Amino acid sequence: MRIGLIGLEKSGKTTIYNALTKREMNTDLFGGQQDEPNIAVIDVLDPRIEVLSMMYEPKKTVYATIEVIDFAGVTSGSGKTGLFTPVAMNMIKQSDALALVVRNFRDEAVTGAFGPPSPLDDIGTVMTELVLSDLVIAERRLERIESEYKKGKKTPELQSEEKTVRKVYEALITGSSVRNISLTAEELKRLSGFQFLSIKPILVILNSDEDNYGKNSSLLASIHETYEAVEFAGKFEMELGHLDAGEAGAFMEDIGITESARARLTTAAFDILGCISFFTVGKDEVRAWTIHKSDNAAAAAGAIHSDLARGFIRAECFTFDDITSCGSEKGVKEKGLLRLEGKNYLVQDGDILSIRYSV
Repeated sequence: MRIGLIGLEKSGKTTIYNALTKREMNTDLFGGQQDEPNIAVIDVLDPRIEVLSMMYEPKKTVYATIEVIDFAGVTSGSGKTGLFTPVAMNMIKQSDALALVVRNFRDEAVTGAFGPPSPLDDIGTVMTELVLSDLVIAERRLERIESEYKKGKKTPELQSEEKTVRKVYEALITGSSVRNISLTAEELKRLSGFQFLSIKPILVILNSDEDNYGKNSSLLASIHETYEAVEFAGKFEMELGHLDAGEAGAFMEDIGITESARARLTTAAFDILGCISFFTVGKDEVRAWTIHKSDNAAAAAGAIHSDLARGFIRAECFTFDDITSCGSEKGVKEKGLLRLEGKNYLVQDGDILSIRYSV
């Protein structure tokens, strides 16, 4: 899973990145724009993995992971001149979701340079930039299609593509995101190669300061009308990364933070992408795997290795709740809770699978 952090200049994206990754990238106001994205892979800290590791005592425990990419800040009004460097643009197109960081903290230097915080306006500004970027893509494709028509290549496939791209173009010129356009499965398939930015799931991160964290319910409610949202106390939570767990927990409790920034981002990312976790267990390894809610056992097998999907026979299955209530895998089997499922079984969050296969 890949999450791209985007936002206006000095919105605190890199501060959020540091809070998530415990890194120390430069966040100085006058440090200038970064040339290339900051990238880190973080573990999805699922307490169920810890319980399973205690039970099986494996040689290796492997958490699910999220790749977090901190892109340079968007300059309002950049429009057709390009939001990102070519390298960054390629990476953002490959992101599974975008986390839009908006400023909701008080800082005299930032306010002096960029004005007072205005989260809703900032969301609108960045989304407008994404729509403009997509509009350029749609315009260029329509121009190329027209060029192909002039060469006598007016095929049914090209005509179908033109119809779909024009539908997107006409929505984009009204300011609508591609995500909000009613598209059929076939139309979505035609558009998959374009990698439009405004079609991606959006998570808004409200970056508040220590003093106003937890006091923005009406603002969050307004954001929630359109987007999923989570509130961070960015600078405060970045500083927590330098403390041990006990000290960090005490400070978090003081301002009402119940989970780490990483845990809250993970939960929100899984929600907007419709993802779940299943597990494989044994003495060699306990591992979490990430799939979509609609994925079946064959797809889950493929997440482990393509050979397992190709030669799928059956999945031995029980749940995390089964093994914790029974105390062991042996107890699960004794109580008849171990199931054999076929390739079309819809895997549930917390399932523990062992794939039988033959290739």
